[in-house]
Parts: sequence; C-alpha cells; structure tokens
Amino acid sequence: MTVTDDRLSFTFAALADPTRRAILARLAGGEATVSQLTEPFALTQQAISKHLKVLERAGLISRSRTAQSRPCRLELQQLDTAAEWIGRHRQVWAARSDRLDDHLAALRGGQAEQEGTT
Repeated sequence: MTVTDDRLSFTFAALADPTRRAILARLAGGEATVSQLTEPFALTQQAISKHLKVLERAGLISRSRTAQSRPCRLELQQLDTAAEWIGRHRQVWAARSDRLDDHLAALRGGQAEQEGTT
C-alpha cells in the first residue's frame, strides 16, 4: 500500500459520515470556528471536535491559530485526489461495461442466427 492509497483510505472513511460531509459543505462557504460548526448540529462541541480531527487527519481540512480561535478551512487538494481516483476507476469500469455490452450483443446476434437456421 502506498502513502497515497493510505491517504485515500482516510479520505473515504472521513467522507463516509454524513456529519463530516455536512461540515465540509459548511466550510466550502469559508472558514469557521468549532463553535460556528457546532451550531447547526444537535451535537456537543467535543463531538464536532472529534469529527474535525478525522477530517484533519484525512487532509480535508486544516486549522490555523488566530489569537484565541482556531478557524478551520477546507483543503481541496485531497478532495481533488479522491475525485481523480474515482475518475480513473470510472473510466476502467465504463470500458469493462462497454466490453460486456459488446459481448452480450455478439451472443444475442449468434443466438438469433441459430434460431433463423432451425
């Protein structure tokens, strides 16, 4: 397993949770503090902090220190890496699906020819 594969595992695991996806959607609108991120959820600030640690470990967010606050910001690079991985695999899967469609069409054509000769 490469470092990129390991990073992707963290990314997809982080994205698997709806609360974390909602946090990312909020951060797409700009930086926010933990308090601001906690507001729309029926969760404690501690629970949101745990979600933020998962997102930070996956490279999806970063935190800076401004005086007393630690605003979070969305990091697009890891999302881009995940999207590229999905895109590459989508092309492979689409090509396999096309080959399967061609094979099934050839089988159907051969079956039609056999039925026509009997």
